[in-house]
Amino acid sequence: MLSVEEAIQKILDEVNILETESVPILESLGQVLAEDIVAAINVPPLDNSGMDGYAVRAQDTRGAGPTSPKVLRVIDTVIAGSISHRKVEAGTAIRIMTGAPLPHGADAVVQFENTDEEKRKSPVTEIGILAEARPELNIRKAGEDTARGTVALKKGAVIRPAEIGLMASLGYTHVKAVRRPLVAILSTGNELVELGQPLPEGKIYDSNLYSIASLVKRYGCIPKILGIARDDEKSLVTKLKQAQDADMLLTTGGVSMGDYDMVKDILSKNGKMVFWQVRVKPGKPLAFGKIKGKNRDIPHVGLPGNAVSCMVSFELFVRPALLKMMGKKNINKPVVEAIVEDSVKNDAGRRLYNRAIVARRDGHYYARLTGPQGSGILKSMTLANGLVLIPEEKKTVQKGETVQALMLDWNEEVNLIDKD
Repeated sequence: MLSVEEAIQKILDEVNILETESVPILESLGQVLAEDIVAAINVPPLDNSGMDGYAVRAQDTRGAGPTSPKVLRVIDTVIAGSISHRKVEAGTAIRIMTGAPLPHGADAVVQFENTDEEKRKSPVTEIGILAEARPELNIRKAGEDTARGTVALKKGAVIRPAEIGLMASLGYTHVKAVRRPLVAILSTGNELVELGQPLPEGKIYDSNLYSIASLVKRYGCIPKILGIARDDEKSLVTKLKQAQDADMLLTTGGVSMGDYDMVKDILSKNGKMVFWQVRVKPGKPLAFGKIKGKNRDIPHVGLPGNAVSCMVSFELFVRPALLKMMGKKNINKPVVEAIVEDSVKNDAGRRLYNRAIVARRDGHYYARLTGPQGSGILKSMTLANGLVLIPEEKKTVQKGETVQALMLDWNEEVNLIDKD
């Protein structure tokens, strides 16, 4: 059996970054830029006011104070989206709103709070300045956000809401990005029933299809639902043919030692088997290989059938591969050191990933198990925000010991700035 790290690496070795596509910027959320975003304009386009107030010459405010106001003649009012054609000259001011272009002649903006405007009648023809202004006070310079001709976003950046906003500010409507993987998902088993159908005795509803499709969507990929294949070769092969246009195939169940667990056997016959079984709990029966597609081989991960094993295996082995295919560099979940609040036994001789609630208190992280840890107890996943990691060589972890906790629900995407 392979270690967790060996299994992850073998999967990563078999997948590649996908091709690029042009997409509307709003649809690019979570994708990776396949081009530099170069500014064709300045943002902001002109020097503008960062406050509601009065555009003035700073030298005209010298000596101004609460008891010694400098009174200036108000010659115009300018709001955001408009331009004043008047020039601020000695002894004058222009009333200005936040975002409005700075009038010619002005080099500072005095905010309303530092004037006596509230004592003046409308329309204001004169204004008393109650504080000295330095040059460039409350002024946002043209191009201070993004200057024309500069690289605003670098190829390889993950597109988050801020990146979309920045592209919009530069006038971009579409962007080139690494396309999202199309992931075919197939459940296997005679015991499974589709949602919406009556539930006969001895059968169960197919939950794996929905939890795995949701994980696929969560990480920015496109699920293609193939449904349920029964435990016979004909049904399985027929369903697998529907995956020939996918970038990855995920099957659930059919990879253990039972007489009807035939996914790994079909994989061997119709493609290439890379490995089967990993030293991990839950999730030991994990198969990985490739099957023949229309124009290329398709990576296939045979996930375990038990609900928790299926989800944990996805997080550990599938998620990194999908993120690599999307062009992402940071493919590892955050890990914290946590004080465990339960004693844990490891009699499996494999690495344990126990479901836990991880919380920070008094400067430390604490991890409390969610209750029974059976591989079929899906509720334990609904209660967890992390997985407590117990090394395979560790037989027992006592309450109060420090362990590693793999965080499931932290946002780990960040764009690091290259340092020159």
